[in-house]
Amino acid sequence: MFESIYNKLNTKGKKLLDYFTENKTLNKEFILYILGLEKDDPQRNLLYKASSIVKENFTANYVSIKGLIEFSNYCSKNCYYCGIRRDNKTLKRYRMTEEDILEAVEKVKKLGLDTIILQSGEDYFYDDDKIIALIKKIKKLTKLPISISIGERDFESYFKYKKAGAIRTLLKHETVNRELFEKVNPDKKYEKRLGLLKYANSIGYVTGSGFIIGLPGQTNSDIADDLLFIRDEKVIMIGIGPLIASKNTPYENMENGSITKTLNACCAARFVVPNSQMPVTTALGTLDIKTHYDALEYFCNVVMVNITPDKFRKNYNIYDNKAKIDFFETIDELEKREIKICPITTKALGR
Repeated sequence: MFESIYNKLNTKGKKLLDYFTENKTLNKEFILYILGLEKDDPQRNLLYKASSIVKENFTANYVSIKGLIEFSNYCSKNCYYCGIRRDNKTLKRYRMTEEDILEAVEKVKKLGLDTIILQSGEDYFYDDDKIIALIKKIKKLTKLPISISIGERDFESYFKYKKAGAIRTLLKHETVNRELFEKVNPDKKYEKRLGLLKYANSIGYVTGSGFIIGLPGQTNSDIADDLLFIRDEKVIMIGIGPLIASKNTPYENMENGSITKTLNACCAARFVVPNSQMPVTTALGTLDIKTHYDALEYFCNVVMVNITPDKFRKNYNIYDNKAKIDFFETIDELEKREIKICPITTKALGR
């Protein structure tokens, strides 16, 4: 599989590929090796190419484009890094009506996107009855899979959403380091977060999770443990993005997370869970749009296009200057780089 690059690698790199070839994953030692590679290290570029070979051989080898609808920026939580945190009094809050949401769903369908993602802060205005009714109405409009990304709800609630027709859920665990988790999220419960992710998996959701690169006190060992947790919990979708220091948060004066380390973590993730769906995160595109597309060449295979109407989207400000991932710009760039696109989307485009 790696014949074109194997002999160019150093001894450690060769051992890494040998281990992967035999085990179809990596152990912590090799994950740490990838995480520690410097930007100008030739071995890094070779392992990125190896990662792209893994993607070609273990996935459908095209970019899946999903439609993201951010239907509320109200949030009951107070995470230190997040711009829509409860105590940010400068943010203009909004809630999309059911009519607004269904109009956005129609746009997702028209563009030929392959999944609808309903995302919000932890906003309990949308109680179980409202969420269930919304899922059922979307199901009447389209056969597209529905993914929910609405934070922590009761186990019973997630069971009801699944029964109503949601088949995917995105719930970032953020970090498996309990001490770090509790420092970053003062009002989230570590056991509930991880327990909810495990429960969603157990009742048949296609689960997505992920973590942030650059949290204060985070080590490469923490990141490696995050990847091993994702593998062991059989998470299918992996989102990895850099911390972005945002105004009106306790972390507003921190340095942004490292782009190099974020890419290294994505590279390692492709080896650790070779068949995973891996979105290129908007956070990465916000710091460097070129790198956003580079990630799609090597290891990522999902783009989340923002379908939220502009009058709402500008206030879903989880971090400053958030990139708008535009559908047609994305298509143009993928075609320019000769990256294959999901057949559902190309058919809708008439290509």
